[in-house]
Amino acid sequence: MDEVRWERMFPDQLERRFAEAPVLYLTYGLCEPHGPHNATGLDALKAHGIACAAARRGGGIVAPPDYWHIHEVGDYAIWSRTHVGEVARDWLTALPPWQHFKNICYQLRAADRIGFKAVILLTGHYGQNYRDLKTMIGLVQPHIGARLLSLPDFEADREGIDGQGPSRGDHAGRIETSQLWAIEPDCVDSSRLPPAGEAGPHFAMGPDAPQSSRRDGEAMVARQAAWLADRARELLAAHDEVRPTARLMGFRDVERLWESVVAPALPGFLTMQRDGTGQGRTVPPDSRWHLNWLAAEEQVEAG
Repeated sequence: MDEVRWERMFPDQLERRFAEAPVLYLTYGLCEPHGPHNATGLDALKAHGIACAAARRGGGIVAPPDYWHIHEVGDYAIWSRTHVGEVARDWLTALPPWQHFKNICYQLRAADRIGFKAVILLTGHYGQNYRDLKTMIGLVQPHIGARLLSLPDFEADREGIDGQGPSRGDHAGRIETSQLWAIEPDCVDSSRLPPAGEAGPHFAMGPDAPQSSRRDGEAMVARQAAWLADRARELLAAHDEVRPTARLMGFRDVERLWESVVAPALPGFLTMQRDGTGQGRTVPPDSRWHLNWLAAEEQVEAG
């Protein structure tokens, strides 16, 4: 199998793949409960596996996955209280939004400095974060030479897992479990599924998880890889047509971009709100999820 993973290639292999298709895939997820039957790293394992399949199909290089992502704040705390529960340990690799998005700016700087013409940012972790990522990419694109595309992985499958469409994702249910089963079969253990009808929340397991199928996951991942490979070719063509001169080269460039472009817009990001849906939901003080629920709001107030 052709190697596409940056960290596993020798310099001459990287140079060859770069010359063939200067496309970089950046993949994101985190470790969090995904039911008793899935490994906690599902989100990043899934996104990275899909990106590798896309790069093998259409060219490009896949960066090491980023397992540190947004959680514990705002909507995530509200959701976790119901779907994860008051567990002793949640096994999260969580970062606040301002740290996550700044890290991405530094990753884009590495891509631009090397000279990639296209960068696809693929997240396997959902919630409001992927909408904010699209917002941030729109803000920074004028300052970066590489043509950028960001999306959650489910947007790359227009048929839907049952072929009925539209594209959709879930959390540790039939879709994500099937995908992980296809990508990393050792990370799914269906024998750990709870008995039918047993009260949850079962570590945020989706109710249709027992309907998961490795074969369905393989078909879905293949569709996603094909769709992403097509987008990569479009981004390369767009770069050659525009011939951008902007490049994000130094650390100082990143800091200036952050302070002048991203930071002023950050308070409006959905992940920075106490309840991104605007429904007035709360987390009570006696919940373990209350600790960082308002951390983003407090960050804004502190300036």
